[in-house]
Order: sequence, then C-alpha cells, then structure tokens
Amino acid sequence: MNQSSISVLLVGAGGQLGQALKATAPPQVQIQAFNRQQLDISDRATVIDLITEAKPNWVINAAAYTAVDQAEKEPDLAFTINGDAPSYLAQAVDKVGGRLLHISTDFVFDGKASSPYQPDDMPNPLSVYGESKLAGEQQILHILGEQSLIVRTAWVYSVINRNFVSTMLRLMKTRDEVRVVVDQVGTPTATDTLAEALWQCIAQDVQGIYHFTDAGVASWYDLAVAVQQYGCQLNLLDRVVPVQPISTLEFPTLAKRPSYSVLDKSRTWKQLAITPCHWQAALYKMLQTLSLMDRP
Repeated sequence: MNQSSISVLLVGAGGQLGQALKATAPPQVQIQAFNRQQLDISDRATVIDLITEAKPNWVINAAAYTAVDQAEKEPDLAFTINGDAPSYLAQAVDKVGGRLLHISTDFVFDGKASSPYQPDDMPNPLSVYGESKLAGEQQILHILGEQSLIVRTAWVYSVINRNFVSTMLRLMKTRDEVRVVVDQVGTPTATDTLAEALWQCIAQDVQGIYHFTDAGVASWYDLAVAVQQYGCQLNLLDRVVPVQPISTLEFPTLAKRPSYSVLDKSRTWKQLAITPCHWQAALYKMLQTLSLMDRP
C-alpha cells in the first residue's frame, strides 16, 4: 500500500468475505472488525456514534441480507439491512470525511444482456434481494457521491460458511446424483481474490462503481462439475456421482434469478493493474486449502 497507515472499520466481519478481508488485511491497515452480534447496522444511532468516535479512513460494508429466496418472504427486513443500513453507514462516513466501500451484487441486473454487464449499465433487478441491494447503492451514491466505492461481485464462495461449493461437496458425499441448473450463467468468485482486489482498491483510493469477479464464465452446472472433478483429485470426495443438468423451470425458487449475470471487469483489472485469476484456478486453490484443513 502507498499509505503508511490506514484505519479501516469493517462491518459484516463474520461472513465469508468479512473473514477473508480480516485474514488478508495488509500490515499497514489498522482494522476494527464487527460481526452481526457486535454491531446491528440497522441501528442508525449506534452506527453513527461508533463511526463518529472511531473516525476511520475507510468503512467496508461486507454485511448483507443474502438469503435470496427468504427475502421474498421478508422484504422489509431485506430492505432494512441492504437498503437502509448502508445509508446509515454513508451518513456516518460523510460526517467524519472518510470513504465507504460497499459490496453489491450481480442481482441488480435482469440477466437479459448477451454480453458482460458494464458498471454503468441500467440496473433492473428481478427479486426483492436485488431490489434491496440496488436501493443500498442508490442511497450511498445520493449521500456520498464520489466519496463512495461500490464493488459488485457474484457467486462468492470460500472455505468457510455455507455456499454453493460447500453444498455441492456435501450433496456429492450423500446423494446418488446431483441435479444442477444449467441455464443460469455467471462467474464464480473466491473470497481470497475478491478480498485482495478490495484492499488494492483502498490502496489506490478508487471511487465510483466497479465490478469484480474471477475471470471466465460458467453455469451452476459447470461449477458443480468442476467441484466434483477437483474434489476427487484432492481426496475431498471418494466417489463420482452423476451431475445432471436441469433447467431453471425444473428447479423453481421463490426469487427469480438473472439467467445471464456475467460482469465486465476490464475497468477494474486495468485500474488495479492485476492479472485476473480464472475461476477454475481459484476454485482449485480454495479446494486445495480445504483439503489441507481436513487432514488430521
């Protein structure tokens, strides 16, 4: 990092991205991390008091309501956490003159595009989750403008917590076959590569709306097949089960999902001068780490 010391206040520290950010924080960063139990980000007064007292250079919002289908049943809660709470963080950051890094999602788009979404493409979310995340973006931009950095990402997974990769490993150990949607396309993203990119954004004081995922394109079916292939190679799985491709219509969910949500990262890669990591390489590395953790 260019700066000698940067103070960062991280909310959502208990989630998979929050834990990755804590684990990869550069030595120049002085980090205060708060999980859901330690800080209720929907409590405006508490949020503003905490940030006003800490006066961090940056606040990172890695907290979110991410239960996509449950959000259809709990829209008020989803909008409170994903829409209102970011505005409280933005108000507090505006008060102390810092910067806010907010993590958003590919679900702000409707999936009708035929080429990767640019950061300035028009959002059109299909679900309550996507609508609530877009509301958070809009609130932040209204309050902070160029003092904010919004990074949209997608299909995030890690060695910890529940995610698609861990679910596939569990199902492949316990079921005779796995059925996975083949007509939803995006890009899997490892928390480690995402966290590294976010720290570089802070180092460069990047502002505006950016996209970041790993490189390449995949369907959920492609990702599941790769999980099984690498899982067997790394002895995380001791058998091969059929992975059956199915359509979205064959796997109905409460929330409607974008069929195509590939994000264009070229601006981000150029800004950060990084060589993108293909999602397959990032997945293998993560599963390799998991295999080492599983050894006695």
